[in-house]
Amino acid sequence: MKLFKKLLKGQQATPLKIVTDKLRSYSAARREIMPSVAHSSQQYENNHCELSHQPGRQQERQMRRFTSQGQAQRFLACHGIVNNLFRHGRHKMQANNDRIL
Repeated sequence: MKLFKKLLKGQQATPLKIVTDKLRSYSAARREIMPSVAHSSQQYENNHCELSHQPGRQQERQMRRFTSQGQAQRFLACHGIVNNLFRHGRHKMQANNDRIL
């Protein structure tokens, strides 16, 4: 209860709704500090918040971008060589040569 009270007192803005598990001390602490805030302790209520990784994944995607034109050029130069090893137009090759590969 002490931890939950500290967390609620440290808030700059008042939340519209608090979602917790069914521990009774959470409800008591909320009633004491923020009586006007709705409290929900339904099962699976917090799953949407916990499982939403979209902002993190967007940040990861941004971090994977090339930071400069030189970095992109170095990557593409190496990637082109390796890519040509695996994409070699098998339809243009004879069957016995294809079996060797």
